[in-house]
Amino acid sequence: MDQLLVSANTPASSCPLEALKIQALSEICQLIGEAVHLDTALSRVFQVLHDILRMDRATLVLLDPHRQRLEIKASYGLTIEEEQRGIYGLSEGICGQIFQSGSPCVVPDINSEPLFLNRTGARTTIKKDQISFIGVPVLMAQKPVGVLTVDRLFGPETSFKEDVSFLSVLATLISQVIALHQAIARKEKRLVEENRSLKAELHGRFNRHYIIGQSRPMQEVFATIEKVAPSRATALLLGESGTGKELVARAIHEASPRRDKNFIKINCAALPENLLESELFGHEKGAFTGATASRAGRFELADGGTLFLDEIGELPLSLQAKLLRVLQEHQFERLGGTRTLEVDVRIIAATNVNLEDAVARGTFRNDLYYRLNVLPFHLPPLRERKSDIPILLNHFLRASIERNDKEVELSQEVLDVLMNYNWPGNVRELQNLIERLVILTDKSILYPSDLPKEMENPLPQETTSTSSARIPDTLQDLNTNVSRSSHPALHSLEELEQAEIKAALLRNGWVQARAARDLGLTQRQIGYRIKKFNLDRPEF
Repeated sequence: MDQLLVSANTPASSCPLEALKIQALSEICQLIGEAVHLDTALSRVFQVLHDILRMDRATLVLLDPHRQRLEIKASYGLTIEEEQRGIYGLSEGICGQIFQSGSPCVVPDINSEPLFLNRTGARTTIKKDQISFIGVPVLMAQKPVGVLTVDRLFGPETSFKEDVSFLSVLATLISQVIALHQAIARKEKRLVEENRSLKAELHGRFNRHYIIGQSRPMQEVFATIEKVAPSRATALLLGESGTGKELVARAIHEASPRRDKNFIKINCAALPENLLESELFGHEKGAFTGATASRAGRFELADGGTLFLDEIGELPLSLQAKLLRVLQEHQFERLGGTRTLEVDVRIIAATNVNLEDAVARGTFRNDLYYRLNVLPFHLPPLRERKSDIPILLNHFLRASIERNDKEVELSQEVLDVLMNYNWPGNVRELQNLIERLVILTDKSILYPSDLPKEMENPLPQETTSTSSARIPDTLQDLNTNVSRSSHPALHSLEELEQAEIKAALLRNGWVQARAARDLGLTQRQIGYRIKKFNLDRPEF
């Protein structure tokens, strides 16, 4: 390989072709300055090398987008078929040597160099003893990104040193042009994504809902919002966890005459009973230990506006009676107080459990259910509005890229997997997944192997629905269920049990008490299984 290295010992001449090189460089600079399409511009640049300097078969080899191999990006004197054959490993042949070392190389006679692969086959009909080969690295930020090569007729007058110097200058110009075009391509891509997102946002603003979705089920939701919003009646939002019930509640408020008043929300499953009562109705000073001052509750804060009661199915029975009184009489007392307060509040409640079943079980008051169920409507799960997945992905990905200052793309294969997944956690699960992928990845393009394993073999739709499922407590029960189920991707009983536990937690917003009821387990039993399978609640 000593013959490949260019050194000070390489013979040099006074180079009577100096004027021609200046002419070539001038024309090349003009072509680069007028370049619109990179491939076309490079081909014309390489034609100048041929016409003026007699440098044949000029070729630019660049890293492929996945940074796995070197491919011909542009050439002059090669056919399309020959270009397509020009694929090299990162350390394969002379191009690989130049790329790895970042240094120019010269082969005075390609017939005597075993590393010269002639992968393109372009020199098969040419006497190899007449050809020398010159290659220089194309550097970007001091790192090789490709190789520029040319063929030269072998002769005593050849000055390899001057040719290498000229080609190194040209490689620098090419790297700058490539960097400029890459920056333009990134900007254009971002503008396209922003345009798509803005269209989605304008669509939402036109409907006054700020909700992303163009599918038929979402159009029906938008239409229902328009009908429900002007009313003062209580609305009941039904749907699985993660379907966007809070967004719809806020949309109803924003489209209503109460839009200029407060929109107050509270999650009925997030607080223990004593704190929940204080949060809803407020308390007086000294009402309980730690109540050092009087405090207004959510009903008072929402006076004249809207109160969103999320997870209403988790409201304790003792508080259900007090809520019913507020709905009927618009009156209540603070905790520890005697003064009756009167408020004008519109209630929007939401739940992902079947309230009719809860009434039948005695865990939810029948009269409260009918008081809440004045204007009910269902929010579709994501698996029933899959045509919205691409625009949701675009929205969440663009937002995450901006937050985390990264450049990440989803491959078509990933989009295919996400389109076929059943999304037990719905839009919230989709948003959390994108955020997690962007934060954890070191890649610029994501592939199915980057997705969680459960997405490679998603559970059948019936196992991810909101219908009740029970985890068997005995091995005999588990064996019976396995024989009845269709889980080809699950190879053991433990994998089936783990999948059912995780699906129930996702369905129920990771609230263990609700997931336990969904599966027919006690809180102790589900807590044991969560610890056993090392299941962690998503952080995002």
